[in-house]
Amino acid sequence: MDHNHHAMTTSDPHAGHHPATTAGHDHNAGTGMHMMHMTFYFGYENVELLFSGLVINSAGEMAGAFVAVFLMAILYEGLKIAREALLRRSQVSIRYNSMPVPGPNGTTLMETHKTVGQQMLSMPHFFQTFLHIIQVVVSYFLMLIFMTYNAYLCIAVAAGAGTGYFLFSWKKAVVVDITEHCH
Repeated sequence: MDHNHHAMTTSDPHAGHHPATTAGHDHNAGTGMHMMHMTFYFGYENVELLFSGLVINSAGEMAGAFVAVFLMAILYEGLKIAREALLRRSQVSIRYNSMPVPGPNGTTLMETHKTVGQQMLSMPHFFQTFLHIIQVVVSYFLMLIFMTYNAYLCIAVAAGAGTGYFLFSWKKAVVVDITEHCH
């Protein structure tokens, strides 16, 4: 990035500085610099997506990006559930602990907790680690896509995450602790 425009000698204190962009006018055109939006906007021209060479410049490209981001968000939700299922299958040791908890009307209930273990140097753990890395990378990609503030792409992330949750999480076993008040 060339910053030589700041080394100009002039009596104008604002010389060399780019004024703020206005709608439809990019003062950095031709310099390779792009202004980053800080508010949500609906647009499909000059939208940089994750990499400098991946720029959306038409409605068709935005539609394709929408579908790709939507599917990436579905994949992320599916990956979370798949990792949980693989973890349950690879559990090596299981231990149950029971403890008394206060119940209604002064009664005592027994609450059972399940503790599971897994071997560190095993193929299932290596595979879980690999899937975790993919999950983290995909989650950061989705975050960065959302941070473009392009409303179409943000909708794709949210809709894909919701669809993925709907498709994959219905099988997920959820244990609700009635004594927990911060959900």
